[in-house]
Amino acid sequence: MGRLEAVVGYGRRTNQKAPSMALVTSLTLEDLNACAARVSRWHRADCATPLLLTPHEFARSLDAFPIEYGEILATSELVAGTPPFEGLTISRDDLRHACEVQVKSHLLHLREDYLEGGGRPAAVVSLVRESAPAFAAILRHLAGLDGVPPTTPADLISYTSRRIGLDARVVGDLLAIAQADDMSSVDAVRLFPAYLAAVERLADFVDRWRHA
Repeated sequence: MGRLEAVVGYGRRTNQKAPSMALVTSLTLEDLNACAARVSRWHRADCATPLLLTPHEFARSLDAFPIEYGEILATSELVAGTPPFEGLTISRDDLRHACEVQVKSHLLHLREDYLEGGGRPAAVVSLVRESAPAFAAILRHLAGLDGVPPTTPADLISYTSRRIGLDARVVGDLLAIAQADDMSSVDAVRLFPAYLAAVERLADFVDRWRHA
């Protein structure tokens, strides 16, 4: 193995290239050049370009990337080497802060993009379609913050309705849009005011969040 301590795969099953991480004791420019020469081969094998870092860098960055690294900890599968994440956990305070940044950024972008589109129906349809996946991700992260990561859209609808007070129909419509490009059954222009109100409620919720 040399300086390579572990290779792990991670992430939920999607249609995207499989993500992975390689943890090494040290990393040089020569290492980067050697890996760069193999990127095309990895992509042809449906593997994403791996994250390259030392175990110390990973452990010291949990507070900076609690959502992203929390997902890695939760879904990692050891491919080679020794298990690299024993004893590592994500601080709930760090995760709450990251969720707050996501929610409030999403709210600002919804307002800004609505203005940029001039409120035109076609622009609103595009805005709802393009932002729905990020909304769904925010809800999953908030559920994880409460220690109840959902396994199905129905679980997520139930959680947000019970815990946050969101309209189940609005959440259901947005999750359906997030999972597919077909919006034929959803009136996005009519949905947008309720969508915006839901994100405003999320911002208030994460401000006041206490573990249930």
